[in-house]
Amino acid sequence: MPISFTVNGAKRTVDVDPETPLLWVLRDDLKLTGTKFGCGAALCGACNVHLDGEAVRSCQIQLQDAAGRDVTTIEGVTGNVAKAVQDAWIKLDVVQCGYCQTGQVMAAIGLLTQIAKPSDDDIDKAMDGNLCRCNTYHRIRLAIHEAAKTLPG
Repeated sequence: MPISFTVNGAKRTVDVDPETPLLWVLRDDLKLTGTKFGCGAALCGACNVHLDGEAVRSCQIQLQDAAGRDVTTIEGVTGNVAKAVQDAWIKLDVVQCGYCQTGQVMAAIGLLTQIAKPSDDDIDKAMDGNLCRCNTYHRIRLAIHEAAKTLPG
């Protein structure tokens, strides 16, 4: 049964098993490979996307649960918050190997969309479970604060 949803502003319809994780539909069927597979158990955050504006682990969202909803991947982020996060990531040279960074960026955008001036505790809660094997956590936190400086509110 075909399932339709919006991805990065465009309506998409796919005909795959409705229980397929959204991650695999994005990567394999829609060829949006910016969203990464890390663990498949929602423990690492590499697969973060926005579902109706909220950061979620796409490895644990079944396609049927995305039906009729709005999905944004790293390829589709736009706006002031996304620009602020991307600029801060570059300015502070956050990325080391880069594998987890799409998930980190998506989580940071989700946080700053909800809380424009987050505290360290807010950052810890929002970024909890976003693992970085290169241990760039300090730079990630600094970049979130840097991005927040440029946002109103």
